[in-house]
Formats: sequence, structure tokens, C-alpha cells
Amino acid sequence: MAEWTWEARSRTGETRKGVMEAESADLVQSRLRAQQLSPVKVKKKSRDINITFGSPVTEKDLVVFVRQFATMIDAGLPLVQCLEILSSQGENEQFNVILKDIKSFVEQGGTFSEGLRRHPKVFDTLFVNLIQAGELGGILDQILTRLAIYIEKRVKLRRQVRGALVYPLSVFVIAIVVIFVMLTWVIPAFEEMFAEFGGSGELPPVTQVVITMSEWFRDNIIWVLLIMFGTVSGISYSMRTERGKRFWHTVFLKGPIIGPVMRKIAVSRFTRTLGTLLSSGVPILDAMAIVGRSAGNVLLEDAINVTAARLREGRPMSAPLQATRVFPSMVVQMIAVGEETGALDTMLNKIADFYEEEVDVAVAALTSLLEPFMMVFIGGIVGFILIAMYMPIFDIAGKVQAG
Repeated sequence: MAEWTWEARSRTGETRKGVMEAESADLVQSRLRAQQLSPVKVKKKSRDINITFGSPVTEKDLVVFVRQFATMIDAGLPLVQCLEILSSQGENEQFNVILKDIKSFVEQGGTFSEGLRRHPKVFDTLFVNLIQAGELGGILDQILTRLAIYIEKRVKLRRQVRGALVYPLSVFVIAIVVIFVMLTWVIPAFEEMFAEFGGSGELPPVTQVVITMSEWFRDNIIWVLLIMFGTVSGISYSMRTERGKRFWHTVFLKGPIIGPVMRKIAVSRFTRTLGTLLSSGVPILDAMAIVGRSAGNVLLEDAINVTAARLREGRPMSAPLQATRVFPSMVVQMIAVGEETGALDTMLNKIADFYEEEVDVAVAALTSLLEPFMMVFIGGIVGFILIAMYMPIFDIAGKVQAG
């Protein structure tokens, strides 16, 4: 949608100006007439700010902004004054520029939520819809407090996801590096030493196999690196396609070891987001649409969309959620209880609290399980190579003593 600056006269003859988002100038004029204003001038407005290199605003900046904003609104300060104070005192200069743009937009007659919508790289759909619900309900300070809590919990959940994935990946990368170094430099050094003691023809079979592998690796190192690069690039590209994304998301959600952890994380994110939206006054169908777009997993998004379609038909949420087989039975049963008692938002937040604790336990258990396994994996490879290299040394030492 484009932005339009407008000028109109009220019934009393007072001139008013503002900014409105609409698809055409005719639609702006129609809305002004519906507000009992006579349009005088409607002109398309170009945006003053263009963030070309992504948003440098972190979630920490958002939490600080929301917390301070909520305190000021609760103290009775006008919205424009709050934005003026926050835009002049923030540590992030780019964020200050964005807040000044929103303040200018509000001063020209726009709403706060419409001003936030001008910067989708900083304020996502969920953020904007919650603010809009707070404006309509007159509880903006409460909504801001809920938003701060939600963002803090989202950051914590993201750290847990990294904890579940980064550790095994980092250990695997270290293993690859160790094997690369041994095949490229360590084994050739031993090979030269063996040659000085009478050649490699009398080497034990295990040692000869390791040396042959090292020679093959050094001769084909460019092809090995190209294959590794192609594999990583292929996986990265496949995750951008619909079919590839569905395959990898299925592996993450239903695979062994990592699957149960990712499922708990997905349930926690879904229930926390939906519970925050519903408790803030967002209609359930709008809330389901927002949650679906921010699900982060194709299977989960499909399940949410199917559930939303059944809700439009007047059916309860629990039955279609059960049919998707994505959500655990306990979650579905608790949602059914929440629907029956009329406290669905409260129940969703309780589920989120429970599963966030479950994620903590699951990530710790996963790390405890993978740590010895990865150590044995790396130690086994390194130990096998070292034993293969030291066997001829033991034979040489034995011959020296016998001589």
C-alpha cells in the first residue's frame, strides 16, 4: 500500500492534515468523507527512510524501548512526547532515526501502529497487531509490558535452539578439521620417517591403509573441497525451495534425537505467541494467521492453517490440532480444556511456561547425550590413526632392542 498526505476541512471549517495508507487516492477521499471531512488535497507520499542493508536493531533494543515506553505511557505522558524522549536518548542511532520518523508520522495524524508498519524490518506483524489492539482497547501500556515479556522469552527460546544445534555441529566441524590436519600434515611426517628407516614395504597393513588414504586425500584435495562446498551449497539451496524446506523441516521435527527437542521448541513458540495475541485482544482468526506466518516450520504452519480453516467453519481448535499429529496429546487436551472454560489464552500461556522448562531439560539432556558420543567419535578416529602410525615405531624399537 502507498502512503498519502491529505488535507481536509471539517464541518466547522477547521483545516486538518495527516497521512494515510491506502491503495488509491479515491480510497483516501472515501475514508475522509466517512469521517465527515471534506477532502481538499490528497498527494502520494514517498517514504523518507530506506533501510538498504537490513535492520541493525537488535531484540535487546526492542525490549529496552518497549519497557521504557510502557513506563512513560503508564505515567500519563503523551505518545508523541514519549517518542521524542526515546528517539533522543537511545544508544542505537539507526533506531533513533526510525523512532523520529514514527513520531513525525503520528504528528501528521497517523496512528502509532501505522507508523510501526512503515518499518517491517524492525517491527514484525505480531508486534504491530499487538500495538494496534492496545490502541483500540485503550490498554497500550499493558500491551507494551506483555510485548517486552514476550520478546524476552523469545530470545531465551532462540538461545535454547542454538544450544540444541550449535554444539553437535561445532564438534562435527572440529572433527573434520582434525582429520584434515592429520591427513595433510601429520601422516606425511610419519611416512617420511618410516622411509628413512627402510621404506614402507614392511609396514603393518593398518598403517599402510592409513598412509594410502592420506596420499589419496592429498592428491584429490581440491575435489574433496569442491564436493564439501557443493554439499553445503546444495543443502543451503534446498532449504530455500518448497520441497527441500519441507524435507528438512520434517527431519528437524520428526527425526531421532533432535526431533523431540525441536517439537518442544515449536510447541512452546506456538502457544506463547498465540496466548500473547489472544490475551491482548487480537481476534482468534487474525491471531492464527499471524502465528502461522511466524511458525518457522512448514509442517507446523500447515497444521495451523488447517486449524484456522476449521475455526472459520465454527469448529473448536482442539479437534483439528489433534488430527494434524504435530502437537502432543497433552497440549491438545489442555487447549480443549481452555476452550471449554473460556480461558484459552491463560491455558496457552501455562502450556508455554511448561514447555519452556521442558526445553531447558531436553537441551541439557541432549548435550549430555551428545557430548560423550562426539568425544568417542573424535577420539576413536584420532586414536585409530595414531595407533596405526605408532605400530611401525614399536616394531622398530623392538628390532633395535633385539639387535
